[in-house]
Amino acid sequence: MTLALDDWLASWRKPEMSETQWGSESAFRRSLRQFREKYFLLSRNAASAGTGGQDEDAAPGVLESLPADIQFHLMKLLSPRDLCRLGGTCRYWRSVVRDPLLWRYFFVRDMPLWSSIDHTSMPRVEALDVPLHEDPDHDFMAEYLRSSPACRRPCRPPRQGHGAVASFLQSLYLSAEPRLLMFGPGLEQLEVSLMNVLMRSPHVLPVAGIPRRQINGVGSGVSFMFRDQHKFNILVLYSNNSAERERARLERQSVHSRLFVQEGDGQTDSPAFSIAPFVQEVCRAVDGFIYVANAEAERAGGLEVEQAQFRAMLDPSWGQSSRPVLVLSCVSREVPGGTRTRTPCVVLAHQLDLQQLQNPWMVQDVVCESLAGVTDGIGWLLGACGLRL
Repeated sequence: MTLALDDWLASWRKPEMSETQWGSESAFRRSLRQFREKYFLLSRNAASAGTGGQDEDAAPGVLESLPADIQFHLMKLLSPRDLCRLGGTCRYWRSVVRDPLLWRYFFVRDMPLWSSIDHTSMPRVEALDVPLHEDPDHDFMAEYLRSSPACRRPCRPPRQGHGAVASFLQSLYLSAEPRLLMFGPGLEQLEVSLMNVLMRSPHVLPVAGIPRRQINGVGSGVSFMFRDQHKFNILVLYSNNSAERERARLERQSVHSRLFVQEGDGQTDSPAFSIAPFVQEVCRAVDGFIYVANAEAERAGGLEVEQAQFRAMLDPSWGQSSRPVLVLSCVSREVPGGTRTRTPCVVLAHQLDLQQLQNPWMVQDVVCESLAGVTDGIGWLLGACGLRL
C-alpha cells in the first residue's frame, strides 16, 4: 500500500460532512460509502503501480467488498469488543471502526438502554451536540468503551497509595455494620413501594433486625444482610408521617417535607434549601447515601426543587464528601412487551448534576416490583464504603 493511502487513512475525519442529527444512522452510512469509494480508488491506483502485491491489504477481502449498507448492518450486530477485534484485522476495518460517527451512533442508540452509570464512566453528553469539525480530537470510541456497562471492568479502578491506606483505615472503622441514609421522592411517589417489597423479599436482602427507635416520626432504621454475610443498616427518611403522605397521595397534592427548610422567600427560579436539625444529626452519623429517584416517564415536575433538596442533603457541612452516593433510578414495574418507559440513568445523572459532586456516585436502574438491580447497586455502595465483598 502506498504512503499516500496510509496518510489519508490516518487523517480521515470527514469534516465536510454536516450532520443535521448527531449520531444518526444515515450520517454514518453516507460516511462509510464515501470512505469505501476513496479507499478502493487509492488501492487500485497502488496495485496498478506495481506495489499491491507487496501488501496483504491491497486486495480487498470478502467483508471489505460487501456493500456499505450490509457492512453497517453487520457492525450493528457485533458487540463493542468484537468491533474492536474486527478493527485489528486490516487497515480498512481499522479506519472504519475508528470512525467517530459510528460511535456517536452507538451512543445515541445504546445510552437509553444502559442500566447503570457512575462517576468514573459518565460520558460527556454535551459533546454529542458538537459538530465533529469543532472538536476533532474527541475520541468517541474510547469514551464509549469507558462508559458502556458491557465494556467496563467489573472491579473498581486501582487506588493510589494514600487511597489504599485510607481504605484500610476505613475498613477498620466499619467493623460494625455500615449505616446508609435512604431518602428521595421515589420512596413515596411510585405505585409500588420499594421499602415494602424489600421488607418482604428475604431471597434478595434478608432482614437482619428492625430497631425500635423512630426518627422524628418520619423515619426509622432496618438492618439487612448482603450475600448472607455482610450486615448493614438503612435509615429511611420520608418527607412526612404516613398519614400526611397518604392524604397527599389521595388528593394528588405535594406533601410538605419536614426534612428540608426552604431559604429565602421561595419566589426565585432557583430554590435553595437546608436540612432540618434532626436530619443534620442523621447525616453526620451515616457512611453513605441512597437516593431513591422516580424514573417513570410520567413523573411529576419540580426538577429544580428535587435537585436543590438533593444537594442540601449532601452538603459537606454534614460530613465528609468522600461518602458514596447510590442513586436508585426506580420504576414500579416493567412494562409488558419490553417498551422503555423510564428516564435513562445517564439522563437522570445529568438532571441531578452528579458530575459536580465530590462524592463517588453511581446511578442504578431498579424495578421496585421485582427488585431487579437492587443488589448491584447495594454491592457497589458497600464496596465504596470500604467493605471487602
